[in-house]
Amino acid sequence: MSGTAGRRDGAIERATKETQIRVHVDLDGQGRASVATGVGFFDHMLDHLARHSLIDITVEAKGDYHIDDHHTVEDVGIALGQAIRGAMGERRGIRRYASLDLAMDETLTRAAVDVSGRPFLVFRTTFPTEKIGTFDTQLVREFFQAFAMNAGLTLHIETLYGENSHHIAETCFKAVARVLGEALSIDPRQADLVPSTKGMLA
Repeated sequence: MSGTAGRRDGAIERATKETQIRVHVDLDGQGRASVATGVGFFDHMLDHLARHSLIDITVEAKGDYHIDDHHTVEDVGIALGQAIRGAMGERRGIRRYASLDLAMDETLTRAAVDVSGRPFLVFRTTFPTEKIGTFDTQLVREFFQAFAMNAGLTLHIETLYGENSHHIAETCFKAVARVLGEALSIDPRQADLVPSTKGMLA
């Protein structure tokens, strides 16, 4: 659903044989997170996504953990993307574009976004290890793929260099958070306009 009374918020409930997920977002929030997915490292990354985008994010998820974490992480990406897409409404007034180089210790990751309505992901990031604790590093890409496709984002993520898998994953989430927050913020000079010569973003 889209926001009411001037607020840009959205909620999604998604239930399959593999996962049960509830998501709520407020694009005009303060970066508050209430996240419980059953996957500890993923919760930590979603906390960063909320905090550094200033989007309030609530996620409650239960998944088939006896298999692995894949379905939970991917389905949260789907639901979160759908909630954000709904919260944007007609996308009037948004800045639409943003890019950022984000450093963390030895790691540098670049993220760029176009809130275009045309979903596409470029993910040029590799991890030196297969796991961060018990978390499969392949799931970082799986999350962003599901998220970008369902939010309607053209999203580019590239780690220019890095040696620590935790730092690499964290810079991906923080960089995406920062560009997403910037791109979804309202430009007061065009608050009633859709930022496209077509007059719509879809």
